Amino acid sequence: MTTSSAKSILRRRRRNYAPPNVAVSSSSSRSNNIDWENDIVSRHDVTELIVFNRMKMNISWAELALKVNKSKEWTTSALLGQHQMSKEEAEKVGTVLALPSVAVKLLQTVPYKGSLPTSVPTDPLIYRFYELVNVYGTTFKELIHEEFGDGIMSAIDFNMNLSKKKGDLGEDRVSITMSGKYLPYKKY
Repeated sequence: MTTSSAKSILRRRRRNYAPPNVAVSSSSSRSNNIDWENDIVSRHDVTELIVFNRMKMNISWAELALKVNKSKEWTTSALLGQHQMSKEEAEKVGTVLALPSVAVKLLQTVPYKGSLPTSVPTDPLIYRFYELVNVYGTTFKELIHEEFGDGIMSAIDFNMNLSKKKGDLGEDRVSITMSGKYLPYKKY
């Protein structure tokens, strides 16, 4: 991938994934306000730099996960701004992706979780998960309550595995296994 095509992808990502309450037009990008040398950057800027450098260097999310000795699912989520990395993890990623020191520090901060700019996602792939919860959410709720009682599945004590499988007809299928700790509502 060329540097100009990677920059074009980032411009599109900025337009499509700008955080709520941040105006980003197609004619200008937030990168004009980034000052890496004086540490005038946001966690969102770090995410964009990670995505850009990963593409430019042709490094997969799975390769980055191996460097920090975590799952590809957790590592990707952390590098996209949804989890806090330890100093050691952030430094390893910083070295591999040639990140400035301020970016390495921001990877170690507790993030503001939630990455979607709108309540109903517009990206077709992400929308399918929204659709899945709309169609099957009540089924998940009923079956979890029937099997476990009144409670929830934790997204904190949680893990996930995403893999590519072949279907019965040889078609590619996405397999996602999620496992979250069951937390019953406390009676008091």
